[in-house]
Formats: sequence, C-alpha cells, structure tokens
Amino acid sequence: MISGTSTHGDGGEGGFVLTAAAIAEAVGGQLVGDASVAVSGVAALDRATPRDLSFLGAAKYAPQFAVSCAGVVLILPELAEAPGQAPARVVVERPQEALLALLPRFQRTTTVLPGIHATAVIGAGVRLGAGVSIGPYAVVGDGVELGDGVVVGPHCVLGPGVVVEDQSQLVASVSVYAGSRIGKRVTVHAGARIGSDGFGYVQRDGQHLKIPHVGGCILEDDVEIGANTTIDRGSIDDTVIGAGTKIDNLVQIGHNVRVGRACLIMAQAGVAGSVRIEDGCMILGQVGISGHHTIGKGARVAAQAGVFGDIPAGETWSGYPARPHKEALRAQAALFKLSSLLRRIERLLDPKPESK
Repeated sequence: MISGTSTHGDGGEGGFVLTAAAIAEAVGGQLVGDASVAVSGVAALDRATPRDLSFLGAAKYAPQFAVSCAGVVLILPELAEAPGQAPARVVVERPQEALLALLPRFQRTTTVLPGIHATAVIGAGVRLGAGVSIGPYAVVGDGVELGDGVVVGPHCVLGPGVVVEDQSQLVASVSVYAGSRIGKRVTVHAGARIGSDGFGYVQRDGQHLKIPHVGGCILEDDVEIGANTTIDRGSIDDTVIGAGTKIDNLVQIGHNVRVGRACLIMAQAGVAGSVRIEDGCMILGQVGISGHHTIGKGARVAAQAGVFGDIPAGETWSGYPARPHKEALRAQAALFKLSSLLRRIERLLDPKPESK
C-alpha cells in the first residue's frame, strides 16, 4: 500500500482512499493544489464528484474540466493552467496511462468466506479442496472435484464429474455440463454455459437427427469467460479454450473449436464448429467465422467481419466477406464511388434535348 492511503467502507466492499499527495507520488507527477484532498473512486470529468479522481488528456475536453467537480485531476503539462475548479491537479506526461496504473488501487472486492450454504445440493463422491465456497442454491453433481479456493456462486449447476481446479470462480447462475474441465484461476461470469451440446444434426428422411456429442469442454488456466457466453462440448474431440484467453460477453463457441493461448474474443462473436484459432489472435465484436477454418497465429479480425476461409498468421482482415484489411478498404471506397459513377453514365446514355 502506498503512502497516504487508507481503507474505506463504501458499500462494505473494501477498496482504498487516496490523497492527492499519494497519487502524485505514485505516478511521478507534480502536485498543484491541496495535497490533502482524498478520493475513493474514479469517474469521467462530466460525472465526477469531489470524491473522484479523473483526468484531462486532450484540449477538446477542457470545457468539461472547467465545470468538473472532480477532487483530483491528472492533467497534461500543456493544459496545467486550464481553467477549472478541481482543488488538486497532478501534472503528468500521460494522464490516461497514469490513471490506468492507479485503477487497481480503487478496485472494490467482495470477500467470499469458505463454506457450503445450507441450501446448496451436494452429490455423492464430491471432492472439495481447502477453502472452497459454495453459494446458495448451487447444485454440485456426483463425483465433482473442486480444487483449493474454488468459488461456486449462487444458482450454479455443475454436472456429474466436472473438475474445477484451484482458485477458479463461477460467479452466479453458471451451468457446467458433465465432461467439462476448468483449469486454475479461471473466472466464468454470470449466466455462462460451459459444455452444452453442439448444434450438430444429420438430415434423413425429412428429419433432423441429432448427432450425439460425447466430447468434452476444457478451459485451460487463467481463462476468463464473459457473462452469458456459451461454449459447446465436442462431438467426438474436445472443445478447448487455451491458457490466458479472454472471451467477452455473449459469445458463441461451437463444438470441436480449438482456441489457442492468449487470444481475445469480443462481444457477440460467433465461432462455428471445428474452427482453429491459433495463439494470440484477436477476434473483434460481432465477427462470424464459418466452420472448419483456421485463423493463423497472431491474426486480427475486425468487427463485423464475415470469415469464410482461412486467415494467414499475423494478418489483419475485415469486411464481408472478410479479406485483407487494405483490400477491404479499397473495395469499400470503390463501392462508395459507384453512385456518382452511375449518375454520370445515366447522363451519357440519356442526354438532355438540345436547345433550339
């Protein structure tokens, strides 16, 4: 804990109070104003209260700074004299980066005590590590293994034989189907579904016959899964999310997909069955990837792209259908010119009558 900090009890959630002097010391900035001003939160200039820290990183936000109620403001050197009523300013070269460095000190955490709530249902043969916490109305199926420090939040359901390794957390209303394995230090946010059947059918005699899904679903260490995201189990092989990968809210991962290590997959992306996403890829919001394709190591797919083929390692693709980003931009620019070109062609084909 840095000098000038003290704990506070806002909302009973913990967190810290920082003085202007402590903030200046932490970011290596120059303090201008009242060193004793204390803040316990972070907010944008237009929403900040006297108990909030904010920042001014561009001249276009100077009018907001002029009327902001923030207690302490991180500010660019060239804007240090900007009109404003903040009682304390910390002049620093990169205010936004300084703010990001301070954010962990304001993070509010909820203390989870070990133990099993009286309303939880625990199956036969369950193995519990040290310090496990199982919340209200959780259901832990037969043969489940929970490692040390695992948190199973309220209304979570773990199917038979599920394994959750040390220090992982299922926040609330998470469903983990039988045959799933969750590694160490994994966080699965509220409403996520892990290991449900994939969307696989065979058409026969006018009917859609379901393909049995007997594979598993594996989340490796340090993965984070967003709220209401769904990850299907494999049909024969396993679906695997690689170590350190972070998946946003409302993402669909199909059966037999393999996602590599340290990938980022953002909101509303959809990944069809048997796709391979190699290490370090970034899949932005609302991307759709059709089945059985490979996204090469370190590739980036821009928001709303539609992927219908393999993407080479290290490349950035965008558009619908997705293509190399510069090519997609050229195609889009050409499309925007079409309307004016059509008007010129129409005038050539249908000239006005000559005046007499």
